[in-house]
Amino acid sequence: MQMTRLGLIAGNGKFPFLVLDAARAQGYDVVVAAIKEEASAEIESRGAVSVHWLSLGELSKLIDTFKAESVTRAVMAGQVKHKQIFSSIKPDWRLAKLLLSLGTRNTDSLLGGVAKVLADEGIVLENSTALLEPLLAKAGVLSKRAPSAEELKNIEYGRAVGRRLAEHDIGQTVVIAEAACVAVEAMEGTDAAIERAGLLMRSLDSAGEASTLSRALTVVKVAKPGQDMRFDVPVVGVTTIEAMARAGASCLALDAGRCLLLDGEAVIRAADLAGIAVCAD
Repeated sequence: MQMTRLGLIAGNGKFPFLVLDAARAQGYDVVVAAIKEEASAEIESRGAVSVHWLSLGELSKLIDTFKAESVTRAVMAGQVKHKQIFSSIKPDWRLAKLLLSLGTRNTDSLLGGVAKVLADEGIVLENSTALLEPLLAKAGVLSKRAPSAEELKNIEYGRAVGRRLAEHDIGQTVVIAEAACVAVEAMEGTDAAIERAGLLMRSLDSAGEASTLSRALTVVKVAKPGQDMRFDVPVVGVTTIEAMARAGASCLALDAGRCLLLDGEAVIRAADLAGIAVCAD
C-alpha cells in the first residue's frame, strides 16, 4: 500500500532535515524539491523517496514535479536568503506572471502568491511547523541566566520596534542597546544583522564615541503579526548564538510558540556557555 506523500520544498540550514526526519517518522513518503541555490547535497542521503533539484525561478517545474510524483500536500522548510529571492532569481513564465501581479515585492507577498498558484494546481502548502511542534520556543526563561533589568528594558523596546517593522515584512530581528536600536534586519538575514551591530559597537569603541551607551547588545526576534506559519517562520539555531557571542550580545528574546529552536538543546547549551540569557514570551 502506498504511504501518504508529502512534498518538501527545501532551502538551506537544518530545518529541511528536521522536517524530513519528522515526516518519515510519522509515516510519510517524502518527495523533496531541493532549491539548487540553497539546499545541502546531504538531502540526497536522508531517506526521501526522491529528490529533485530546481532553481529558484522554476515554479512550473516545481508544479510538474509534484504532479508527476502524486504530491498534493507540501511544506516549505529552510531559509531562502531574501537577497537571493530578489536578485538571483531567473523566473520562468509562471513566476514572471506572478511577479508582475504583485503590488509589493516583499517575501510575504511573493511566497503567498506562490502558495496560491500551488493551491490552484491542487497542491496545498501546509504549516512548516506542523511536524515540529516540540521545537517551538516555550514561554519563559530558557537559559540558566535570566535577563537582567537592563536587558528586560531592551526586550520591551525591541519588541515594540520589531513588531512595527514586521508589519511591513522588513525583517524579524532588531538589535538593541540601552533602549537604542543599533541594527535592524533586512535582506541580509538575522546573523548578518547581529554581526553588523557588533561591528558598529566596536567602531564606536575604537573612535571613543558614545561613552554613555552600554555595549551589551540584546537581540529580539519576533514573528509577524498574523504570522503565516507556512513560510518564513522565525528560526534560531546555534549559528545565531555564535553570531551573538562574536558581536558581544548578552540576551536573546523570542516569540513563544511562533519561533523554532533548531537543535534546541544545543542552542541553550551554547547560550549558557556564552553567558547569554534566552527567554520567550
